[in-house]
Amino acid sequence: MDYRALLEAAIALSVEDRLRLADQIYESVEADDHAELSDELKKELDRRIAADDANPEAGSSWEEVKARLMSDL
Repeated sequence: MDYRALLEAAIALSVEDRLRLADQIYESVEADDHAELSDELKKELDRRIAADDANPEAGSSWEEVKARLMSDL
């Protein structure tokens, strides 16, 4: 299956299934020992970690975000 056909099939899924698919794809990339972050992405992640450390109460937890997304279904 080519990329476009795969994308169209994924978009046709329900929101819940697309979120589950996105999570599983992310986990597969994370588990790939060959995946390396670019220097630009490493710097951005470091910036975000520093911002979170400076203000840990800002933003929302994953549980809060997920609950908001699931409430829209």
